[in-house]
Amino acid sequence: MSAIELRPPQNNLRGSLTVPGDKSISHRAVIFASLGQGVSQITNFLTGEDCMRTVEAFRQLGVQIEQSGNELTVYGKGIPHLKEAELPINFGNSGTTARLMSGVLAGLPLFTSAYGDPSLSKRPMDRVVHPLREMGASISGRKNASVLPLAFEGTKLKGTTHHLQVRSAQVKSALLLAGMLAEGETTVVELGVTRNHTEMLMSQFGINIDVEGSKITIQGGQQPTASNFRVPGDISSAAFFIVAAAISSNSSITIKDVGLNSTRDGIIQVMEHMGASVDANIHSYVGDEPVGDIQIKSSALKGVRIEGEMIPNLIDEIPIVALAATQAEGTTIIKDARELRFKETDRIAAVVNNLRALGAHVEPQEDGMIIHGPTPLKGGKVDSFGDHRIGMMGAIASLVCDAPVTIEDKECINISYPTFFDHLNQLTN
Repeated sequence: MSAIELRPPQNNLRGSLTVPGDKSISHRAVIFASLGQGVSQITNFLTGEDCMRTVEAFRQLGVQIEQSGNELTVYGKGIPHLKEAELPINFGNSGTTARLMSGVLAGLPLFTSAYGDPSLSKRPMDRVVHPLREMGASISGRKNASVLPLAFEGTKLKGTTHHLQVRSAQVKSALLLAGMLAEGETTVVELGVTRNHTEMLMSQFGINIDVEGSKITIQGGQQPTASNFRVPGDISSAAFFIVAAAISSNSSITIKDVGLNSTRDGIIQVMEHMGASVDANIHSYVGDEPVGDIQIKSSALKGVRIEGEMIPNLIDEIPIVALAATQAEGTTIIKDARELRFKETDRIAAVVNNLRALGAHVEPQEDGMIIHGPTPLKGGKVDSFGDHRIGMMGAIASLVCDAPVTIEDKECINISYPTFFDHLNQLTN
């Protein structure tokens, strides 16, 4: 693991950039293309470590996938022609791979074992395993299969109705994938609407589903068909530069071709609520996914309450929102975000500890945090804890610190944004 020292920039943020492809959509696109019949082209694919874990998983299952830069060609032979993996599949640090692939592996007539890195092996899998077992899945592992590694016997699943106990797009997606492979009808009823990329991509790849608010129904035994798809830019990656421009003096940037799905645009809504000058305009669609440009200027921010229905489509952006709150006038309260404790690291603790180390006034809560602003930041060390979003939060903090900031384990940022530091330099030089 290596570190990088970032000094306060001499210039304001100016210019435009295009962020990498959406991480959530990239995972799902390669899943449907690999399960599909025919050749699919996926462009602007995020080649970060997490998404490549999903690619490698299907390669082990016998799918030919060619890569040229950020373009994939997937030669799908159809679900019946997948083969048993000869070795355990390594999910690395990718929670999305682990949970979505569990829905696939549970329904294939194959034996598969899978494992993750030490961090992923601590994250809860029972939220997926238990409902899959209700469909007849045979899954075994440590602590009653509540954590990785797991073994999937590959039994024939039967459709059922799931009333989810957590608001999780990953759990929903795993069950819809299992339902696609099962016999009969599967219905997933969410606690509230979560990001809907799986539903949109099912339509893109020829799968029929019925969506009524937070109730999604799928008929089993469906076979995806090949499709060409361009992945929109990742709004969760764009969020770091949205905040960067808002908190930096005399700055103005444009982020192009970003996915503006209404289940993911919480960062725009919250920043507007805080008083930021943010202008997002949809200019096209990729399948059902809206794509547009975002313009951001320096802004005088104010503290706000972030809670309840605001949280699900903002959960990945809370670390960078917390940084914005340190520069806002008044108090920001973030609550109902206990799910942050089960991410790549305990993100509540990681955000609080790192912002405090930089001089911010932040109080941890069981399900969030309270941030008092504005406070000057003094620089120092940021421990990423191997979490890409914590590392990027620290890097953006360097823009408003009085002294250099050292980001420890900078490589973890490659999980979702391999060109992050290039883009940061591009805007400050």
